[in-house]
Amino acid sequence: MRVLVLGGGGREHALAWKLRQAPSVTEVAALPGSEGMAAVATCVAGDPCDAAAVRAAAAAQAADLVVIGPEAPLAAGVSDALRAAGRRVFGPSQGAARLETSKIFAKEFLARHGIPTARFAAVDSMAAAQRALAGFGYPVALKADGLAAGKGVVIAGEEREALATLEAMLSGALVGEAGRRVVIEAGLEGPELSLLALADGERALLLPPARDHKRLREGDQGPNTGGMGAISSDALLPPGWAEALLRLVVEPTLAGMAAEGAPFQGVLYCGLMLTASGPQVLEFNARFGDPEAQAILPRCGGDLAELLLASANGALPEAMPPPLAAAAACVVAAAAGYPAAPRRGDAITGLDTVAPPALLFHAGTRRTAAGWETAGGRVLGVSACAGTLAAARAHCYHAMERIRFRGMQVRRDIGAAPPTAG
Repeated sequence: MRVLVLGGGGREHALAWKLRQAPSVTEVAALPGSEGMAAVATCVAGDPCDAAAVRAAAAAQAADLVVIGPEAPLAAGVSDALRAAGRRVFGPSQGAARLETSKIFAKEFLARHGIPTARFAAVDSMAAAQRALAGFGYPVALKADGLAAGKGVVIAGEEREALATLEAMLSGALVGEAGRRVVIEAGLEGPELSLLALADGERALLLPPARDHKRLREGDQGPNTGGMGAISSDALLPPGWAEALLRLVVEPTLAGMAAEGAPFQGVLYCGLMLTASGPQVLEFNARFGDPEAQAILPRCGGDLAELLLASANGALPEAMPPPLAAAAACVVAAAAGYPAAPRRGDAITGLDTVAPPALLFHAGTRRTAAGWETAGGRVLGVSACAGTLAAARAHCYHAMERIRFRGMQVRRDIGAAPPTAG
């Protein structure tokens, strides 16, 4: 099998790395990929959101399967264009991807199908926002309707902060056009969980559960980011909960999307809050999470390419292969100034010291004549699998200690809290 991966970040590096190990795969290409991915994938120039360019690259690579990494190509309808050209695609249609590309669509879908989620209101003006806020207590979650690269959610602790955030979102100042419509959502308490499932339009297989760490600084302080690290362990869920969440959230979502004429094929990412009164859906994504993929994929057993192709063909197997390890972690190193104004061009040292069991995934790096330098907000991630979460964390931090660049931001508490949720 020849596989083309769309994207060039840490998630796509992890996908290419895992696919390259699959016995069914002979060649992996990435569009556009990155210099950091070159050891596991042939990089192809192009814009992953340009359907014509992607179709041409898939033809030139004779790709048997196209795997879409980021959300932007899904929003642009690239998966639909590839399917129309007869290509096998792992990634939902533009219509099905609305679960991620519109927070308002997702919340209204959840309400239509009786899937548990927090009380909400959708607004598109300050007058409507002020009226809606009067019906909520604090804290309150404010979510930009459109795609905002993981930065479109603000938890406001009091009215002044809520009004200032809403003004910044609705005016376009905070996240551009993505914030012209906003979801106001009742605040929830409890541990968060990332539950990802491979879906074939009708059926789903659960991937190992994960937990993201969104805030910039230790103790879940500071601004939201795209993710500063992630863990994956079956201990994140009490016994029996995975099957219960499959029945309560995943299967009704697939049935609802099929009934509405947009069957979901790809990765359904369910962001959940495990509250005292039961699980609640915080958000959906229509692709692998980043950095959750860098913690989940190293644990996955079996041939990943065959599983993704089975999803694309609408014919998933009966069960997932058993995991390769009991736990995994990923720790992210971010650039100075991230997330507001990441600085680029800082020299990176120590990358050649990362060795098994640690894994290095490039996210925002560039190779120059002088060596590696920063070229994005989240620069790289170090992952590791182990028999315990504590051991996986230790491997990650041991490897990260030898990586240096000016202004490097690393959270030291990824996975430090007890994993079990209730």
